[in-house]
Amino acid sequence: MRDLKPDSILRCVAAAAWAIALAPNAASGQPREVTLSPAIVVAGAPELIRVSAPSVATVDGDWMGKKLEFFRGRSGHAWFALAGADVEAPIGASTLHISAHMANGAAIDLSRAIEIHPAHYRTTSLTVAPKFVEPGLDELPRIKAEAELKDKIFSASAPEPLWSGSFVAPVRAAPTDSFGTRRVFNGKLDSVHKGMDFRARTGTAVRAGNSGVVVLARPLYYEGNCVVIDHGFGLYTVSMHLSRIDVHEGQRVLKGQRVGLSGETGRVTGPHLHWAVRWDGAYLDPAKLLRLNLAAAR
Repeated sequence: MRDLKPDSILRCVAAAAWAIALAPNAASGQPREVTLSPAIVVAGAPELIRVSAPSVATVDGDWMGKKLEFFRGRSGHAWFALAGADVEAPIGASTLHISAHMANGAAIDLSRAIEIHPAHYRTTSLTVAPKFVEPGLDELPRIKAEAELKDKIFSASAPEPLWSGSFVAPVRAAPTDSFGTRRVFNGKLDSVHKGMDFRARTGTAVRAGNSGVVVLARPLYYEGNCVVIDHGFGLYTVSMHLSRIDVHEGQRVLKGQRVGLSGETGRVTGPHLHWAVRWDGAYLDPAKLLRLNLAAAR
């Protein structure tokens, strides 16, 4: 029998602690287990929260000041919520609150401590022309209007999950820049990379990572030709710098459906696809979402 690595042991212990905490309620049909996947919570990582509660009528909760939207899973025996800690979330202790409501009106409230661990993202330094980091004064009204538009779009997600199964990569291309990179432009820390870049030459087909509704499909100052898909319950994916948009706002799309072609529009220095994942204002690591097994949930 092979030895377990220390990080594997830590994950097993963390998962077991959650399971044991709620085990006494199993016979009554009340919530008997809460698990997080991955078990070790890292800043910037998506989390699938599972509540084993076959006889519960509804489940809701909150974490880090954000509302958790639970839905009944495929089997009918568990409730799920897809959430995550922002890449810039405070490191340390946080509290997960869950309320399970029985059919007879009774409610069970659960509170659990969740430790948010740091993710060790890299730092890169780039020297670029000033126009890439300092927009002209004549562009500021447009930038402000687009920021207000995006705020409006991201505050009106569908009140149900629209995705089905695990997410898939939007292009068949190698990643070139990872999520969370601290970018120093011309000697000054300018931003944290809140997406995943793919080495996609102009004209590469870009596809929906999962099913949902297109809520934005238009050119923007920073993002260039941009497509935003609402996957419900505050979860969005964003495809930027497209050379062509093949969908329209309000259109329903399926997982793997083409939404456009990659390019180099907007504030970029070369052709690539920037793909971002956003949940309730928090930006999450797309690579980790792609590795998350969601088949049991929907």
